[in-house]
Amino acid sequence: MTKFVRSAMVVLIIAMMSVGAVACTPKSPPEPQSKKFKIGFDIYYAGNTWSVQSAEEFKAAAKRHADEIEQVYYTESESKAEKQIANIEDLISKKVDAIIMSPISGPGVSRVIDQAVEAGIKVFVTGNEGLETDKYTACVTVDDKAFGRTGAEWLVQALDGKGKIIVLNGIAGIQTSAVRWEGAQEVFEQHPDIEVIGQASADWDYAKAKMATANLLAAHPQIDGVWSQGGEMTRGAVEAFQAADRKLVPMTAEDNNGFLKVWQTLEGVDDFDSIACSKPTWLTAECLEVALKALRGESVEKLQVLPVPTIDADSLDQYVKPDLPDSLWCNTRLSEEDITALFGKTK
Repeated sequence: MTKFVRSAMVVLIIAMMSVGAVACTPKSPPEPQSKKFKIGFDIYYAGNTWSVQSAEEFKAAAKRHADEIEQVYYTESESKAEKQIANIEDLISKKVDAIIMSPISGPGVSRVIDQAVEAGIKVFVTGNEGLETDKYTACVTVDDKAFGRTGAEWLVQALDGKGKIIVLNGIAGIQTSAVRWEGAQEVFEQHPDIEVIGQASADWDYAKAKMATANLLAAHPQIDGVWSQGGEMTRGAVEAFQAADRKLVPMTAEDNNGFLKVWQTLEGVDDFDSIACSKPTWLTAECLEVALKALRGESVEKLQVLPVPTIDADSLDQYVKPDLPDSLWCNTRLSEEDITALFGKTK
């Protein structure tokens, strides 16, 4: 074998080894594509400003997570259990990855939640009162009993533990109203010098609360405080006291802008003071955060009961929006742009 041939064979062998080495080198795995999720959101009710703003809080949060959300399917249940059942069944048929809902009490709603879970869908709720299932992935809520208790504790302290009070509840027969009042009663029962001399179900409504308070003022020459579970009702109560030329007294309330604006004008008037408790409209947005965390495979706590947010005299100016309508709920995560788009300006 000539020297030239031997050299050529060596070159060929080296070349073949190089090709083999390249062929055997594993390719880098493709970058994993982050999955985008399909979300179902049931608007349980759109008949009052709180529920409308709650839905808007969710929509704003969904926009902030557009990189993770492929599509949101919206349904509306009109506070009817049978419609919510049909809506959830529709979302199941769309094979969404998660459903976020505020359950309307009833065994049928519990059964359809179970059906969703059995279909491999994660369910997230903003309240579990009245549910007969615990198969949902997580519940994110503010305890309504704690809501009632927080206001009652403040009122007892404002009255130095004694006095005659009246009570303004929400809609008779509605779970939220009953549970809030139950929490307040537990506090008042611990203070025998606090006497509940009258109460009315004013439906969380300004006009009904004003009339109910006027009737209670006519029947009772001494009223030292008002426990109210709604801001619009408290605003009505204030105006009833003023119309009857009665001295204003401490009153509990809620975080809607109409009441907060009135409160701001009453600072230093008579013995008026207040606390505005909140069941935040942003619970739906928080529920979406938890849902996305779970869908990413992260662990989430099943029951997340958030502390009751409150507004007092010291923090009032941070929340009240004098240039926005009364219907705004001031403990919000909506941007100024979103708020203006939803409510407009008053001036």
